[in-house]
Amino acid sequence: MKELTKYNRVAGYFNKLYDLLNADFFNNELERPVITIQSTPKAYGHFSLYNAWNVKGQGVPEINIGAGTLDRPIENILATLLHEMIHQYNAVNNVQDCSRNGTYHNKRFKEAAEIRGLEISKTEKYGWCITQPADELLEWVLENEIPEIELNRNELDFRGFGGRLGGNNGTNSPPRKSSYRRYKCPSCGLTARTTREAVIVCGDCMERMIREGL
Repeated sequence: MKELTKYNRVAGYFNKLYDLLNADFFNNELERPVITIQSTPKAYGHFSLYNAWNVKGQGVPEINIGAGTLDRPIENILATLLHEMIHQYNAVNNVQDCSRNGTYHNKRFKEAAEIRGLEISKTEKYGWCITQPADELLEWVLENEIPEIELNRNELDFRGFGGRLGGNNGTNSPPRKSSYRRYKCPSCGLTARTTREAVIVCGDCMERMIREGL
């Protein structure tokens, strides 16, 4: 796959990621919304509870991924997208997963998220909103060979703060290093990712791969 360094390519790829997640975590029950990449102050993403777009006369909701948050590991970006898809799923099924004007994530959100590959923890102000990829989602990324995004908008660093945009549910989670261990063959440059420490031998060169980032 070509490197994800151009805006149009990244925007199109989010549609593909949505479809893959929809198939594997929602049994294709969701209809794809308009997926945007825009600045989202104080949140990694949001899902609109209203039809933010008009497509051929029909209202369509929106999922946005913060343009200044694409420098995170791909598993965290996917956790954000999956978080917003869970809001969409709950909205379609008339499940109220947020209160306090859409800012406080309740246990209904937590329960729906934790059966779909996410780890959820709580803050006093915003409820069950801290979102991290669980092992299930990490393995899913590996199995589907999801590449890293190499594009990010330079913005002021808001991360670590709670918030939302325009009455929509916001995803808030602390930054962290990748959950993966990355290995590289010293001869041919082949790379591999694992979710735990491992001894990996390149099948082409028959050399032990070296862990990167140490």
